[in-house]
Order: sequence, then structure tokens, then C-alpha cells
Amino acid sequence: MTTIPVLTTERLTLRGADARDIPAMRDFYGSDRSIYVGGPMTPELAWRQLASEIGHWTLCGYGRWMVDLTETGETVGNVGLWNPAGWPEPEIGWDLFAGHEGKGYATEAALAARAYAYDVLGWTTAISLVKPANAASAHVAGRMGAWLDSTFTHERWGEMQIWRHPGPDALSDGGMEAYA
Repeated sequence: MTTIPVLTTERLTLRGADARDIPAMRDFYGSDRSIYVGGPMTPELAWRQLASEIGHWTLCGYGRWMVDLTETGETVGNVGLWNPAGWPEPEIGWDLFAGHEGKGYATEAALAARAYAYDVLGWTTAISLVKPANAASAHVAGRMGAWLDSTFTHERWGEMQIWRHPGPDALSDGGMEAYA
């Protein structure tokens, strides 16, 4: 079994997903908020998505974390590293749950995930896939210093934009905070 590291930022705790996250994932994937990430889904498919998130850690040695507000323990989203079969490259992805957008949580958690990918896993590059109509995710990618690089057509989800993140060498002059 893979041990999922816990990451912390100024306001957030990134932790491995488990059964307590079933209601939050069911609610997110059952809503229109999930339209850009394969939803809306039935509760059964949302359960399978959570199982996929957990299994990704075992298959790849990394994955996405559930994001909690450190102060309250409230779960606000799912952010991290993703590279399932059919993906063009390893990705940094983020999903925020209803009521938590516009507070910088996605950027803060994604910067921590990117730092982990570069500093611990040794990644030299990363992308974020964004549906063309998802202006909020494009904004997060831009805040992280990523730029629109190209497009990718996914077999189920259609056209997606590839936002290329600066590599660790480019960040060494200013650190990840330079792009926040």
C-alpha cells in the first residue's frame, strides 16, 4: 500500500482521500460544477471516480489530494498530480467544491502539488488540461505561471487546452511564490 504524504500550506492541508470523502465527491460530481471534468455523474460513478483517485496513488506513486481548510477541517476540493492512461503528460489538476471558489485555494494547493512533483518526484515539466470554456481553471493556470501551449483531444472529453507550467529551473530564480 502506498503511503500518501500530507502537504501543508499557509491555509490548507492536502491529505489522501478515503471513505469520509464519498459525500463530498458525490455532491461535486453530481453537480454542474463537474461539467469540465467528466460530470455530472451518478452517485455510483462518483464513487468509482473517488476509487480511481485513490488507486492512482498505488498505480503511479503519486496522485491527487483532498484539500481541507487547516483551521476548520472542512474539505474544499481535490487537487494534485494526475496521469491516467490516455493522458498526454503528467498533469497538475484541481477541482474546487461549491462555495470555495474565488479564494485562492486552487492556486495555493496546486502550487504545493507542483513543488512536490518537482522537488520530491523529480518532474522536469508539468501540464494542466483545461476545457476551452473553463475560464476559471485557465485563470488558475495563468496565476501559476503556466501558458497555453497547445491542444489535446481526449477520447471521451473532447478538446482540451494544454497549459504548460514553468519547469523547476525556471522557478529557481523566484520559487513557486513568484507566480502566486
